[in-house]
Amino acid sequence: MKSLHAQHHPLADTEYQLTVLNGAAATGAAWPAFAQKLRETGLLPLRPTVIDTLQINVGKMCNQTCRHCHVDAGPDRTEIMTRATMELCLAALRQAPELRVVDLTGGAPEMNPDFRWLVEQVAALGRQVIVRCNLTIIVANPRYHDLPAFFARHGVRVVSSLPHFAAARTDAQRGEGVFGRSIRALQMLNAAGYGQPDSGLALDLVYNPAGAFLPGSQAGLEREFKQRLLREHGVAFNSLLTITNLPISRFLDYLLESGNYAAYMDKLVQGYNPAAAANVMCRTTLSVGWDGGLYDCDFNQMLELPVEAAAPRHIRDFDAARLRARSIVLNQHCYGCTAGAGSSCGGATV
Repeated sequence: MKSLHAQHHPLADTEYQLTVLNGAAATGAAWPAFAQKLRETGLLPLRPTVIDTLQINVGKMCNQTCRHCHVDAGPDRTEIMTRATMELCLAALRQAPELRVVDLTGGAPEMNPDFRWLVEQVAALGRQVIVRCNLTIIVANPRYHDLPAFFARHGVRVVSSLPHFAAARTDAQRGEGVFGRSIRALQMLNAAGYGQPDSGLALDLVYNPAGAFLPGSQAGLEREFKQRLLREHGVAFNSLLTITNLPISRFLDYLLESGNYAAYMDKLVQGYNPAAAANVMCRTTLSVGWDGGLYDCDFNQMLELPVEAAAPRHIRDFDAARLRARSIVLNQHCYGCTAGAGSSCGGATV
């Protein structure tokens, strides 16, 4: 069985992933084209409804190497957004007031040397800032210990992955000791006001299943997480977001090596939900790569599938009208966002 990650992200790996997704490799199985499913439910071509969120990947460097990471992030990644590219993102925000939310992701976005500057600039423009924080970065090094206070000062919404309220489940997915460090970081965020009543400081957690299955009820999992984390660790948070693992990058590697790929794709295809498809995040979000390239979503970015050629493909050429008019680029991994209750960076969509 070919491994996708003996080396990081060469083009051949991307091509191999797309070959697998289209059914010809590894299993011999094939599934209906995702575009055909959209056609059958009256959603093709899939176009944006409004673009109100700019999701910016500021680099792939991370202090962790998580098993499910679709970015293939880690300590050895060197791709990082420059301040010049950040300036282009700020220029796009000034041009398009409808871009109300800026969602900063990585890797660990805080490891970009210009991360704090970018947060300050975006906040000064009056936009809501979301930071996808892996939690452990806060306790990883003394220079990050003041992040909770920094986030609070700029009204940042913190969205953090915590695979489970049980230490063993979290450590199995994200590495030994990660759960304990995550709890310490959550306690530091709580002390800064995050997750506390009437503070206005939102702290949301993200749940990804640890195996080849779809997430359970978002509302039910949120109740259980809140009860267990508060009772056992004194941790409070606002919302739990459930996200389906898409069959790309490290998770695709796991599916192939464990023999779960065909069964997992069957679940996604059979779980196709037209209501979820109508609310996919690519209809409201534009993804910016570390080098300024434009993508319909973070997952397309990792598969090197840029926006269609008729639209601007780099943030320097940002044109809101042309980007709103584009057709969204589709492939088989899109089934992951439309199965069951749906999945987006904001959690379930229905």
